[in-house]
Amino acid sequence: MTNLDRARSMLRALETRDGTALSHYASDVVQREFPNRLVPDGATRDLAALRAGSEAGKRAVSEERYEVVSGIEQGEEVALEVIWTARLNVPIGNLAPGDTMRAHFGVFLTFRDGLITSQRNYDCFDPF
Repeated sequence: MTNLDRARSMLRALETRDGTALSHYASDVVQREFPNRLVPDGATRDLAALRAGSEAGKRAVSEERYEVVSGIEQGEEVALEVIWTARLNVPIGNLAPGDTMRAHFGVFLTFRDGLITSQRNYDCFDPF
């Protein structure tokens, strides 16, 4: 399995919510979400914070999809362009529960021994 395959597998696990998404990460992972409309100051997360965020996300959205528009792998590095959509359980901005939120993500992953050690997200949300 290539690292690009592993990245796609992680996104599928996020969609299915089968509890396996975090198994794609190394125990010392660092995830950086750069400032965006939902997280204006950005955030840096370790594995525990990713786990907590995953649980919070399950409460906020009833389903989500990750459409990989393009992906490039070079050695231990993977770059993805992703369109994310989610059906909301909670109101956000002018979106009501049941509405769909959409964003365009740039996701950059570094792997070690088949696990993600670094993730950098550049998330651009459609107006809400």
